[in-house]
Amino acid sequence: MSDLWPTELRVSKDRQRLLVTFNDGASFDLSAEMLRVLSPSAEVQGHGPGQKVTVPGKRNVAIIAMTPTGNYAVRIGFDDFHDTGIFTWSYLRELGEKGETLFAEYERDLAEKGMSRDMSEKPR
Repeated sequence: MSDLWPTELRVSKDRQRLLVTFNDGASFDLSAEMLRVLSPSAEVQGHGPGQKVTVPGKRNVAIIAMTPTGNYAVRIGFDDFHDTGIFTWSYLRELGEKGETLFAEYERDLAEKGMSRDMSEKPR
């Protein structure tokens, strides 16, 4: 088990951001859009290598629910009805530390596929 765990998980009033503070004092402000498009769910990541999909049109997605999952994770529900991603503490930390790079890769994937952060269409 990891020595890092969140001491605070706080959703912003507009439901567009999640503030995560860890027991070592590190704090990260994660956008709902990033959490949604980089969800650890099989719907986004697939069931194996090469199956990851690019999810467009989530710029304004909001967090509507957070459900603890054991002592190791939280399930986040979004207003587009996606709620199958179980975000472990280590994955939330990774998103905090590497989220900017991961989100830039997502934006490149969108552009390569002719998709948009604003227009919802079938993920590819």
